[in-house]
Amino acid sequence: MALDERDGAGPETEDGKSQEPGVITTRNILESFTESQEVRGLIGSLKGVFGDLVAREMAMEKFIGIMDKYQEQPHLLDRHLEWMMNSLLDIVRDNGSPPPLVHLAFKFLYIITKVRGYKLFLPLFPHEVGDLQPVLDMLVDQNPKDSETWETRYMLLLWLSMICLIPFDLARFDGNIFSEEGHARMPTMDRILKIAKCYLVVSDKARDAAAVLVSKFIVRPDVRQKRMADFLDWTLSMLSKSSFQTMEGTVVVNGMLQALAQLFKHGKREDCLPYAATVLECLDNCKLSESNQMVLRKLGMKLVQRLGMTFVKPKVAKWRYQRGCRSLAANLQAPGSVVQNQMITVAANEADDEEEYDIPAEIENVVEQLLVGLKDKDTIVRWSAAKGIGRITGRLPKELADDVIGSLLDCFSFQETDNAWHGGCLALAELGRRGLLLPSRISDVVPVILKALTYDEKRGACSVGSNVRDAACYVCWAFARAYDPAELIPFINQISSALVIAAVFDRDVNCRRAASAAFQENVGRQGTFPHGIDILTAADYFAVGNRVNCYLTISVYIAGFPEYTQPMIDHLVNMKINHWDSVIRELSTKALHNLTPRAPEHMANVVLPRLLPLSVGTDLHTRHGAILACAEITHALCKLAEENNRSVTYYFNEKSLEGLKQIHQELCSRQLYRGLGGELMRPAVCTLIEKLSLSKMPFRGDPIIGGWQWLINDSLRSLPLVSSAARQHVKESAVSALAALCDEYYINEKGEADPALQDELVTQYVSELQNTEEMIRCGFSRALGALPRFLLKGRLQQVLEGLKKVTLISPADVSFAESRRDALIAIAKVCQTVGVKGDGPQDEYVCKDNVSQIYATLLNGVTDYTTDSRGDVGGWVREAAMTSLMEVTLLLVQNEAELIDANICKQIMCWLAQQSAEKIDKFRAHAGSVFLTLLHFDRPPVPHIPHREELERIFPRSEKETLNWNAASEAFPRITQLLGLPTYQYYVLLGLSVSVGGLTETTLRYSAQSLFDYMKKIQNDSSAMEGFCETLLKVFEDNLRNDRVSVPLLTMLDQMLANGCFDIFIMQENHPFSVKLLTLCKEEIKRSKDIRKLRSSIGVFCGLIQFQGDMKEKVLFQLFLLLCHPFPVIRKTTASQVYEMLITYSDVVDPAVLDEVMTILSDTNWEAELPVVREKRNYLCDLMKVPKPQLVSKVKYGNVLLRGFLKKHSNDRLLHQIHCVLLCDRGRSALGREYISVPQEEWPPAHHRVYGLAEGGCLKPFQSRVFKTFQACSVTSSWDKNARMK
Repeated sequence: MALDERDGAGPETEDGKSQEPGVITTRNILESFTESQEVRGLIGSLKGVFGDLVAREMAMEKFIGIMDKYQEQPHLLDRHLEWMMNSLLDIVRDNGSPPPLVHLAFKFLYIITKVRGYKLFLPLFPHEVGDLQPVLDMLVDQNPKDSETWETRYMLLLWLSMICLIPFDLARFDGNIFSEEGHARMPTMDRILKIAKCYLVVSDKARDAAAVLVSKFIVRPDVRQKRMADFLDWTLSMLSKSSFQTMEGTVVVNGMLQALAQLFKHGKREDCLPYAATVLECLDNCKLSESNQMVLRKLGMKLVQRLGMTFVKPKVAKWRYQRGCRSLAANLQAPGSVVQNQMITVAANEADDEEEYDIPAEIENVVEQLLVGLKDKDTIVRWSAAKGIGRITGRLPKELADDVIGSLLDCFSFQETDNAWHGGCLALAELGRRGLLLPSRISDVVPVILKALTYDEKRGACSVGSNVRDAACYVCWAFARAYDPAELIPFINQISSALVIAAVFDRDVNCRRAASAAFQENVGRQGTFPHGIDILTAADYFAVGNRVNCYLTISVYIAGFPEYTQPMIDHLVNMKINHWDSVIRELSTKALHNLTPRAPEHMANVVLPRLLPLSVGTDLHTRHGAILACAEITHALCKLAEENNRSVTYYFNEKSLEGLKQIHQELCSRQLYRGLGGELMRPAVCTLIEKLSLSKMPFRGDPIIGGWQWLINDSLRSLPLVSSAARQHVKESAVSALAALCDEYYINEKGEADPALQDELVTQYVSELQNTEEMIRCGFSRALGALPRFLLKGRLQQVLEGLKKVTLISPADVSFAESRRDALIAIAKVCQTVGVKGDGPQDEYVCKDNVSQIYATLLNGVTDYTTDSRGDVGGWVREAAMTSLMEVTLLLVQNEAELIDANICKQIMCWLAQQSAEKIDKFRAHAGSVFLTLLHFDRPPVPHIPHREELERIFPRSEKETLNWNAASEAFPRITQLLGLPTYQYYVLLGLSVSVGGLTETTLRYSAQSLFDYMKKIQNDSSAMEGFCETLLKVFEDNLRNDRVSVPLLTMLDQMLANGCFDIFIMQENHPFSVKLLTLCKEEIKRSKDIRKLRSSIGVFCGLIQFQGDMKEKVLFQLFLLLCHPFPVIRKTTASQVYEMLITYSDVVDPAVLDEVMTILSDTNWEAELPVVREKRNYLCDLMKVPKPQLVSKVKYGNVLLRGFLKKHSNDRLLHQIHCVLLCDRGRSALGREYISVPQEEWPPAHHRVYGLAEGGCLKPFQSRVFKTFQACSVTSSWDKNARMK
């Protein structure tokens, strides 16, 4: 819409389900052109930078950056346009300026023109007589096909279009048209015309400027007489010969249409009228409406309306509506009152007026084409057609204009597409704005506009109609400015209600804002909208940006005004609860809940009886919305009755209560819980169950309760069949319904549960926790967490044991991270439900007997680092474990803090510190938040927190809310300070290892920098360094072969060695740290095929070369081993890093051979075959006096080596049996048949004897192979322990 500022920037999150763009706006409001001096400097520097490509590009980018800032406020440039143009044209006019400099100047001119627009820029061009020939000559010198200099041609054509307005006959410039050689020179008029024709058929921006040139040039008196007819003939012939089916034809048609449109726009009517009919006929023959080129259709529409305005005399229609008083101040002086109707000017003698009109027959064709253009598929074409309708209707007599309006109203049929509705709205707005829509037609137009304000048609998975609603708001905005308040009085309530509804309940933010702006315009101009100022205060342009706020807050305020209450409710019921978007349906039902107190009788007697049949209807979306609406309205009515000390059934009759009960039974009998529809029906009915239970409906003992329980259980069991998008919603709805149902209908007068029911429910739910489907485990875990205390009484231990089993990782369910997450969440919920009693029974309370088991389960969850194709799914478990630890700990602290053991508290804080130092922002932030919550909790404080005072100094209470754990730059400088606290050092270092050695650039940079800053602080403290190194080695040793930690740890060690973090130990001979580190690195990469791990280890080995003693020789030996690694990339990396190492530590090699060693390392192709590389490696060993690694043949425990062994012991029958077992295929093995054939009855004893010998170590060379063979053959599974011992 024209008045809608579409400048939104940020997304809006609505209940975590959807995002809506354009909600919050931030705009830079500039006051003046502050960069004028900088621009002067840039323009002045062009002569110096044009020859240097880099400097030229930098100057260009800088200028573009400055100009782009003024795209929204280009008027600030107006005072500066002239001096900028003159400075650049001085460069162009300078004969000494080389072509590249001239092109650069024109590029700058084009950038200015693009920002301010050529129409305002055009009059500033110098247009002296002396400018004509130079500009013509420059244009002649241009190459129309040069894609690098199109800006030059564009600006020259614009300049020429201004120069050609000089008031002298162009023949005067020709003089003697014969040159010295006797050849005739082309007249200036023809030269300009030739240039224009040349550039009308190019494909770049110069074509637009050529059209402007034509419009200025052809209308000159001298040119019009001599060349206008010929030019139009040429144009029409080009149009008729060209086809928009080809690219070349499209370019030509585009140029011709632009030229004709500009010509008929700027030419005098009497000059253009003789040619108009011919042009219209040619345009009809082109059939542009069939083109798929939007620009051609738009230009065709533009030309048609210009032709129409040529056919009809330009005059102001005397019959048009003129509003007498348009003063905004006059309207505001008496708010809410009707401004007295002004006199409407009407022609005194309509008969005389009609005689002045001379309407040619072609005008019917023009209007018809414009009406068809209103239905075009592209907005820009429809907008052009709408403006054409407005302009031409203003020149028609009253009767013909009324016919046009009648034809226009035909666009608003439900047989028409959304395009026709949109075009029709735009045209109505134009007519109203121009006073061409007389008050007598308002009664026909308003119902159409009211329909357009709610127009929404579903197409596939989405809908169309937002543009129609937006345009309808534009119509309302135009009417506010066009009509006297008295004319709109009969329709005020309808229009105001429709605009309020659109401003509050429309799905799209641009439509809500458009409706708000239209409402504001009506309040200001009309002054008759009920409670207009009050509503505008609540629903202004920015307030309606947030959809949730509109539905749940603003709507309640506006519904407080009686004029709007019922229309808003009826709109939600009629239009929104059956909306295609489920988010809108759900918001609508919540809005109905909030609006119920405004009209409870209407809701109970009208809305609810209407919704009940819809809730079991055939349309899925309507059924879904109706069920949710019934639930929300029922709950709101019951709350209202309870507040007024009335019975919960006060607002309900027997029929309504029965209808609510029948919803589930009807859906179940029609099997509507199945399939994709079930994904909507299940959560909807679960919500209904929840709301009816919360409303305390008198259904206790009714069979419907069993049906509801069945649905909840079945929904939880059906989770694996539900799509992943709907799964969470179904689960949460079922769990919420279960909690409410149990609280209301399963408790007796004594506050206890029926034992049989309790046993059945808890036992059934616990048994489902071991289901092989992960989602079923998730559902029933959360269900157990939602059970009320009276159902858990006496069953707590059974529930906790069941949930604990879900949290354990076994080979069969290693990827069941979601079930482990939900089980941990459920444990915390159960603990909060049953409460704490230190000496109480463990089957009823969290007590001293089970608290350690609960903490053990939760702490085990913090160590879950499971990964699969989805990524770090263990992170979900860790996050849930941290939350549950916090909830359980705070529960204990607030009730019986003595149950918290010091060791448990230490483990919690240490694990949280580790998670706070890890690499994933989301989990780090969550861990940091939990860590600070426990640290600063003071009602009462959490006991036994290690180093509490130091922690409170590092993390002051004042920064608890402001510290951004998501930002690595804020988190890591704080968390690394914990390295100085012995209790936390190991865990923080473990977490830092993953971050410092990670792949995320920002995390890596800030974590590494924080670690190095800490190392600098303790560099001169030998005891602190010793302790740190000991902890570091322990981390390495504990996580040996654990690639999640060891690989980034090697990377971190590489960086620490390179940054001199261990310089204090370098001069000590064979320092234990370096020796142990070398041993661990060797063990880590042993038989490894992980490229990243091997590369990181190379860096560590190179860093260890600094240490004194025999470390250098051991390190070089390892590096030379890697120089002949089977992987070429490792060989190449090793050579490269050894080369850098020798440059850094030159004392490693004897200076006499250093150059030769460096040459070999750099010149050898280390990706060559291994024998070639090995020869070079061995030569390096000799040069550097390092023992050469010996090639060890690989021992194959297979047939070849066993042949010799068996021949040597050919009489040993048992060895033959061993060999047969090792072959694993005695039935087919030729070798087995060659040596021995053991009868089938002897197989078990033979196998037993072989396995016993292998277990006893007698077959040491073949031991592992024997065991593996037996395992593969599944022989051992049938043995008992005694047989194996024998």
